[in-house]
Amino acid sequence: MNILVFNCGSSTLKFKLFRMTAADILETLASGIVDKIAGASRVDFVCGDIHFEEQKAVADHSEAGKIVLNWLRAQNLLNQSESLAVGHRVIHGGDCFSEPVLIDDSVIAAVDALSELAPLHNQPSLQAIRAARAVLGLETPMVAVFDTAFHHRMPEYASRYALPQDLADRHRIKRYGFHGLAHRFMMEHYASMVNKPPAQVKVITLQLGNGCSASAVAGGHSIDTSMGFTPLEGLIMGTRSGDIDPSLPGFIARREGASIEAVEKWLNTRSGLLGVSGSSKDMRELLAAAGQGDAKANLAIDMFCYRVKKTIGAYLAVLRGAEAVIFGGGIGENAPEIRARILSGLEWCGLKLDSERNASAIGRERRITTDDSPVQAYVIPVDEAIIIARDTVALLKKRPGEVSNESVQW
Repeated sequence: MNILVFNCGSSTLKFKLFRMTAADILETLASGIVDKIAGASRVDFVCGDIHFEEQKAVADHSEAGKIVLNWLRAQNLLNQSESLAVGHRVIHGGDCFSEPVLIDDSVIAAVDALSELAPLHNQPSLQAIRAARAVLGLETPMVAVFDTAFHHRMPEYASRYALPQDLADRHRIKRYGFHGLAHRFMMEHYASMVNKPPAQVKVITLQLGNGCSASAVAGGHSIDTSMGFTPLEGLIMGTRSGDIDPSLPGFIARREGASIEAVEKWLNTRSGLLGVSGSSKDMRELLAAAGQGDAKANLAIDMFCYRVKKTIGAYLAVLRGAEAVIFGGGIGENAPEIRARILSGLEWCGLKLDSERNASAIGRERRITTDDSPVQAYVIPVDEAIIIARDTVALLKKRPGEVSNESVQW
């Protein structure tokens, strides 16, 4: 069986095509990205020695999905002789979805209804799903794997907001959490590295990129996470503010004569590293600017690292101690200076950074603490596609009577 994975961001579509071997090993056949969708898009696909690059206008994720599928067909990778399944990452599953599901019309309708909670992400995923169904036909099995599912078992005291219960229940307001596939990958990969069952590890996972979140993981799932009802809550991010005083949106709206919707957009697209620095959301650019004496860039970096450090301290308390802190994401995997700033001063809780190991851990798996560090820290590059492919295969291997979407309601 071949498994095609679609992973949609707000302006990207990443894909990987795997072959499942007789030994149940996933081999990568092709991969790539359509970047900057709805703008000056870039297509970058790889299949063995074949590397295809193109600059072209791509209107939406539906068109991006069709570009991927047509290219794979041109490489003879979607031939009739091999069975095919498609796994789709969906950001927000709300209360409807706590595990992967076969995609049918009822699932599509439920994901569509949840788009209000994640408009920048659920709609792109739906566009890719509809494109795949149109090109491959309804007979091709497709599975939705949800980013929120890893956080679904958070205890109620961690997942609820202190709102009137009838109001929260009426509008399904709770802390859903995001980046679940990334946090799960880091936890499961760490468990395999130390030869423990996932249910027996206690770790703090840090997904640090343009979007950032932290998770306290125990018993094989998240027991707390920094993102909440939307991806705006928690850590400082590229353009998102993270935690702020809840009164600020109303205050800003009144003072600026703006709508709440406009202020929410500012908090999501004009804040964070970009807002503080006034120059960039890219950590690489900010580090370079800070090195040239840019005080605002340095402040943005300090605020970013401080918020992560504070969250590590909180999650050590939540977990009653952890065995490891794991860095993933574009910043977490590639910025030794940021990792060093975050871990600086945490020796008291057992985190002892090894500077040489940290400096060499750029885009590759590595332990970055000393051998005698009571709490270890690791860099683990995240591969969400592997999780999606595994979940897709696992669901399709169930007996037909065990696979049902009858519980889907919205």
